[in-house]
Amino acid sequence: MGETILRLPPKETARLPRKSYLTEKGFLGWILTKDHKRIAILYLISLSFFFLLGGIFAGLIRMELLTPNGDLVSSDTYNKLFSMHGIIMVFLFLVPSVPATLGNFLVPLMIGARDLAFPRLNLLSWYLYLIGGLLTLIAMATGGVDTGWTFLTPLSTHYLNTNVVTTASGIFIAGFSSILTGINFIATIHRMRAPGMTWFRLPLFIWANYAASIIMVLGTPVLAVSLALVALERLFGIGVFDSTKGGDPLLFEHLFWFYSHPAVYVMILPGMGIISEVISTFSRKRIFGYTAVAFSSVAIALFGFFVWEHHMFIMGVSNYSALIFSLLTMVVAVPSAIKIFNWLFTLQKGSITFETPMLYAFGFMGLFTIGGLTGVFLGSMGMDIQLTETYFLVAHFHFVMVGGMLMAFLAGLHFWWPKMTGRMYPETISRFAAVTTFIGFVLTFLPQFALGFLGMPRRYHSYPPEFQVLNVISTAGASILGVGYIMPVLYFLWSLKYGAIAGANPWQATGLEWQVQSPPLEENFLEVPVVHQEAYDYEWLEAKATQVA
Repeated sequence: MGETILRLPPKETARLPRKSYLTEKGFLGWILTKDHKRIAILYLISLSFFFLLGGIFAGLIRMELLTPNGDLVSSDTYNKLFSMHGIIMVFLFLVPSVPATLGNFLVPLMIGARDLAFPRLNLLSWYLYLIGGLLTLIAMATGGVDTGWTFLTPLSTHYLNTNVVTTASGIFIAGFSSILTGINFIATIHRMRAPGMTWFRLPLFIWANYAASIIMVLGTPVLAVSLALVALERLFGIGVFDSTKGGDPLLFEHLFWFYSHPAVYVMILPGMGIISEVISTFSRKRIFGYTAVAFSSVAIALFGFFVWEHHMFIMGVSNYSALIFSLLTMVVAVPSAIKIFNWLFTLQKGSITFETPMLYAFGFMGLFTIGGLTGVFLGSMGMDIQLTETYFLVAHFHFVMVGGMLMAFLAGLHFWWPKMTGRMYPETISRFAAVTTFIGFVLTFLPQFALGFLGMPRRYHSYPPEFQVLNVISTAGASILGVGYIMPVLYFLWSLKYGAIAGANPWQATGLEWQVQSPPLEENFLEVPVVHQEAYDYEWLEAKATQVA
């Protein structure tokens, strides 16, 4: 991949201070910090809370579906449960997860900078995220929202629905957090790279976050405008989307999906960058076809803006435009396939080891491939008409977003946890957690493909009895999946006090971030590193180890 190695002279290395970014204590020191690393930790704590809350709603949904009859909650309450689950997981966890945490922490370290370009904007982005999340929680605590996570009209413009304006306002504000993060990343990557850090020496994790930042900056304002118009319509009846007032409900879908399909790549592209780093490190090889993988990230970001209408094939759109969008949907699969094949070629003849991050990376490749292939079904007009609004769509979305992105997020968190905290986690337990998560996920969502093919619609809290066996398997899998997600929380917290000291480079990786102490200095680097060669130079690393021995 592409960053290079920091080689300070021994006398300079000896003068490095031992004061890490975690040294300063105090509540105010954290909530007023401008240090990108501390802001990343604040995001990680906040995101973990919302993930837990969204997971609780998911557990209630699966408990309801254990039996064919709606005997746990009413249909209205069930509508609110899946709406709150989707809104929290998509807007308050999946979209900001990797960029706001690992991206915030690592982008300056990987390019040889001492911070992001706009530290105050970075802190403001976290506060906006908290304000948006708080508004969303207030809406849920005072009656919830029942429109689904998509806020689709005419549901969202109907005045009997609950707390749509409050919830939409929360997501509107949280969206500006993403915009500020994207602006910060773009400016930092363009203007603050270390001397010698050319574009094609950048790590692929940086390329992936750069591509995702383009989507955040260009796409998120469209979502903000859409939600603002929904709020204005509900408050003042201006008739933009309400057909009874001369509006067009399909206009909202065009606007919403113009953002929301590229938003899928905001979620998944940074995860793909993580997988590139992990695969290269634990196969001890440079990523096969570095340039192709780098450009594929940008291609995914650009093509993502031209496929939104495949979400609307059953909405009465023109057959000719549907044909064009169906073809474009197939085209956007090509750069994703490039990544998968290049990762496989990287593994070929590599010195592969099976540490926990690598296990999560393998899980990502398997689950994301299934999710991507099933997306081809939904991109085809004939199949989409049968499968849309069924559990096939639920399974596809979760294989990509939860099976793919969350496995990548956990891979990255395990990979860089020693760098972030200076401590190692227990390897045996963490490997067991990775396997448990994979098994639980497959048991949860694979049966839902069958349910979709058999015709079970999504968002129904009661269903024909012949679907019960598959739903019971899915709920059992969700229980296992929950255990797989809870285990990392427990051993990560344990490692903060009892974990072994990590050292600067426990994985023998080659990136700039691994050439500084763990946890990093407050200012990252005392002197600006000068980059002389491409990273992932494992031959140099092995020669150095032999020389030391």
